[in-house]
Amino acid sequence: MIVDVGIYRDGRRTEGPADLSDALEEARAKGHSFVWVGLYEPTEDEFDLVTNEFGLHPLAVEDALNAHQRPKLEVYDDSLFMVLKPTTYDDAAGTVTTGELMLFVGDCFVVSVRHGEESPLARVRQRLEHEPEVLKHGPTAVMYAVSDAVVDHYIDVAAALQVDLEELEAEVFAPVGGDNRNTASRIYAFKRQVVEFRRATVPLAEPMTRLAEARLPFVDSGSQPFFRDVSDHLTRANESAEGLDRLLSDILSAHLAQTGVQQNDDMRKISAWAAMAALPTMIAGVYGMNFDHMPELHQPWGYPAVLALLAVLEVLLHRLFKRRGWL
Repeated sequence: MIVDVGIYRDGRRTEGPADLSDALEEARAKGHSFVWVGLYEPTEDEFDLVTNEFGLHPLAVEDALNAHQRPKLEVYDDSLFMVLKPTTYDDAAGTVTTGELMLFVGDCFVVSVRHGEESPLARVRQRLEHEPEVLKHGPTAVMYAVSDAVVDHYIDVAAALQVDLEELEAEVFAPVGGDNRNTASRIYAFKRQVVEFRRATVPLAEPMTRLAEARLPFVDSGSQPFFRDVSDHLTRANESAEGLDRLLSDILSAHLAQTGVQQNDDMRKISAWAAMAALPTMIAGVYGMNFDHMPELHQPWGYPAVLALLAVLEVLLHRLFKRRGWL
């Protein structure tokens, strides 16, 4: 549905024609004006109205309707098409949730399409309407402000992930005795969230570089320093995400090695106790054969002697395994 339609002249919101075509024609005629249309998960019929009025490219319209796009920047004859993926992190559930935000930017118009709940558009629009000096730069100001808000939140999400990772790391290297299977599953689940986060941040690097370095149509020539600032923040977010992913792989490897060492230690203990049980079983088995010609069977000291021998051997084995750290 269409959430909001704003007409801006010299950085301030003004009243104008309700018809989108008339509003766009007036903005082009008067100069220093543009139309900003905001849509939320529009239907095909709703989007056809906007498409016909602004002449949006059919390939970009198809992407905007279907969603599930990777961050990108496409240049068409009549507009730029940019895809951003805002993210939020639910600390209680430990999940990264990703939305989708598309921007069509033309000479005198901006069309924003939002999918999902994760979007800074409302806050950005309110902030820009209180900053006419920024908004007077036209559609480029909207593209910059939206990109800046999305990328700045990436840094916040990366910081929250870092805090939870430190807690997970402390759990992995805590004294042995916890549920190792649960720890391994938590590491894997956390790694999935980092991967989801990187799907939003990493592909955006190339579009931000193009906006910061190349002269693109419909982008104000003086905006490059601002997009370079956004690109720098995005680089920080990507470096944080890469560091999180690498550290998680190291933690998982350390956890598996720690588990392997613990299992080997358990096997040594089991083997030591098995050896201590096997020795008396062997000796008892010899005397259990009931041969008649076994001299000690007819001696009064035979039974106590065998018991004493077993006790001495058990003590010797126990001391041997204890000295080697098997018990």
